Amino acid sequence: MNYPKIIQGGMGVAISSWQLAQAVSKQGQLGVVSGTGIGIVLIARLMDGDEGGHIRRALAHFPQADVAQRILNDYYIEGGKASGKGYKRPTMWTIKPAPALEELTVVANFVEVWLAKEGHNNPVGINLLEKVQMPTMASLYGAMLADVDYVIMGAGIPTQVPAILDALANHHAVKYRLDVVGEGTDDETYIHFNPQRSFSEIPQVIDKLKRPKFFPIVSSVVLAKALQKRSSGEINGLVVEMPSAGGHNAPPRTKNNFNEAGEPLYTEKDAVDLKKIAQLGLPFWLAGGYGHAHKLQEALANGAQGIQVGTAFAFCTESGMTDTVKTSIIEQVRQGTATIFTDPSASPTGFPFKVVQLDDTASNSDIYQKRSRICDIGYLRQLYRDDTNKLHYRCAAEPIEAYLKKGGELENTVGRKCLCNHLGAAAGYPQKRSNGYVEPSLVTSGDDLNALAEFMSDDMSHYSAEDVITTLLSLKV
Repeated sequence: MNYPKIIQGGMGVAISSWQLAQAVSKQGQLGVVSGTGIGIVLIARLMDGDEGGHIRRALAHFPQADVAQRILNDYYIEGGKASGKGYKRPTMWTIKPAPALEELTVVANFVEVWLAKEGHNNPVGINLLEKVQMPTMASLYGAMLADVDYVIMGAGIPTQVPAILDALANHHAVKYRLDVVGEGTDDETYIHFNPQRSFSEIPQVIDKLKRPKFFPIVSSVVLAKALQKRSSGEINGLVVEMPSAGGHNAPPRTKNNFNEAGEPLYTEKDAVDLKKIAQLGLPFWLAGGYGHAHKLQEALANGAQGIQVGTAFAFCTESGMTDTVKTSIIEQVRQGTATIFTDPSASPTGFPFKVVQLDDTASNSDIYQKRSRICDIGYLRQLYRDDTNKLHYRCAAEPIEAYLKKGGELENTVGRKCLCNHLGAAAGYPQKRSNGYVEPSLVTSGDDLNALAEFMSDDMSHYSAEDVITTLLSLKV
């Protein structure tokens, strides 16, 4: 099979936008949209007036018109909402989600993939997080309705996904086993998704959906072998990610080991034996510090099909990051002062999370401390059971008193940031509160941020996805 040499990283929320994925795929590489939080992004785009009519154009192609029309009726505002108004928020995900929430999630993922595939015949992928489990099945179904070609998943061990892809290709009902604090291997809590509940007309129009190829993201040979052995169906390839990658990182194997700045230390124990990865017999791509022409050649020499690149694409013209944030960070890159902090506490998941240090974002401790905690999106909420075995939800970034009442520990709240709101703000969709408060951004990046200069033109102010690809492919074996 003719695999791409470059997979564009799937960066949420909406940094890996349809515009970026489309630009990369048109160049013959694998463009990838992020499905993380895409429902709230769809709402924001419609409430902002759908500039260019892109969302409405995609909705016109959704295979069940009444569902698409409901979305439009609920959220579209011609000319855009008033500047001081906030965005509507859908109900939060629970083990028994409202039909309207499932519909929104399916439609939003359809729209993002459909737009990314518009105007060319090359493959497009979608990236999801195992840590964000409850929307996964609806997200996959929406992406598959738009004929997505690849599904890439990290931040966990997504063994259940292959069988779910097989079932959804036939519009069958599926279930997902959820992580619940305190439950053992013999305990099982599931969320269910039945496409027939809201989308009964679709199988009459589309008999069978294409089953996309599935690439889990792994950080070790042990994890790769576990996925190969325990997965519910076929795995088609691997993305092998090193700890220098942006976003969530796998925790280091040596616990409670930090440098002077307070960052978790990765050692030789965290190195990946690429010979053993190659022996698994699956095509694989290397990620985390591989976004350079010579690193692509190194990856190919080690038996990889190519590389996955996030950071270089995150700050290019077509990415979903706001121009203001991109300009500020590129200016730091020009001066050689851009700084990344691998924060062991920022993410409510407990995974290390790489954060760009930027004064007017939530990386600034003053801005972080002034923010009143609120949890109104809830993608990273943790499931737990109380003494009566009843299921509940909590987030370490929610109001501390509420978290403690739910049995959470105070130490788990220290430094926790609302990634749901902050990352949405970085993509240009900051929530505006009734008291006038505007949610600040938070920006993530890989460790090689200061190397972006190699993709820029002489004026060092901007660069495109095409510039990235051309540069990465500039060396020949």
